[in-house]
Amino acid sequence: MKAFLILEDGTVFTGTSIGSTKDMISEIVFNTSMTGYLEVLTDPSYAGQAVVMTYPLIGNYGITPDMESGKAWPDGYIVRELSRMPSNFRCEGTIQDFLKEQDIPGIAGVDTRALTKILREKGTMNGMITTNENYNLDEILPELKAYKVGDVVSKVTCAEKYVLEGEGKKVALLDLGAKNNIAKSLNKRGCEVTVYPAHTPAEEIISSNPDGIMLSNGPGDPADCTSIIEEIRKLYNADIPIFAICLGHQLMALATGATTHKLKYGHRGGNHPVKDLQTGRVYISSQNHGYVVDDENVDPKIAVPAFKNVNDGTNEGLAYVGKNIFTVQFHPEACPGPQDSGYLFDRFIEMMGGTK
Repeated sequence: MKAFLILEDGTVFTGTSIGSTKDMISEIVFNTSMTGYLEVLTDPSYAGQAVVMTYPLIGNYGITPDMESGKAWPDGYIVRELSRMPSNFRCEGTIQDFLKEQDIPGIAGVDTRALTKILREKGTMNGMITTNENYNLDEILPELKAYKVGDVVSKVTCAEKYVLEGEGKKVALLDLGAKNNIAKSLNKRGCEVTVYPAHTPAEEIISSNPDGIMLSNGPGDPADCTSIIEEIRKLYNADIPIFAICLGHQLMALATGATTHKLKYGHRGGNHPVKDLQTGRVYISSQNHGYVVDDENVDPKIAVPAFKNVNDGTNEGLAYVGKNIFTVQFHPEACPGPQDSGYLFDRFIEMMGGTK
């Protein structure tokens, strides 16, 4: 069946329908990872977006148990070529069947390099995937321009708190759209991890007397999370060690008076170099975000830049002055992905007083 990808600038790509055949309108973003398509599909940070994979062949090792959450989150999926015969000893099914099960519409046969070039030159834009060959551009383009991602954190967070048992430090993880491997990375270091829904009052977390607090990754515009920012401000004032990743990093910055802005086309992939400003060492990182903290609006009495992106110089982390708080924009828990920055979890353990 034919499918069409229509961008809000009027560009139309024609390909083959994969997955669900329903119409979809979403924000179109691209990911440059060469492996890990299943981790991309099950990353809650993609809620409200449709993902273009720049690597030309997707699905060649099928669907494996490597899910970062219980379901797939992107609104749509766009690939150059979809493997029809996956081969891997852990394979449990095909990606096309997975997309159908998850009710995610997609399109294959698209020149994803040309599409990515458009998104890089013009910036991230909204788009539609449809199988309707009689589509009307005059009707569709106003709909595309009007689309907003909205409150997606409430959509992706856990319904109720749960605990991963451990004998070490007690960590409270605020689930803003957390990937599974964040809790696992703490748990395998011995931590007892209690995962809380995103809208949990700060008082409930503080009253549990955790040794440390983790703020997770998540989707959407950080400035929209006004009520969560208020609670994070209370956590900041509680003098409990805090480590934050991605959206959590942005929300902590907003809670302490900084600002954020949307990047032209974001950072999404497994090969982004970030520089540790304290040591000068460069790490290769996995990233998935469309917003960044404005360095120039960070009060140096509150926080100082700790990492920066080597490609474009944007902020990649903050160290908070006089506080046991550090935050990073990239993903030290990336699975699969570079493990260069996994040491940050060990730094967090040390900040909480080391292993028991």
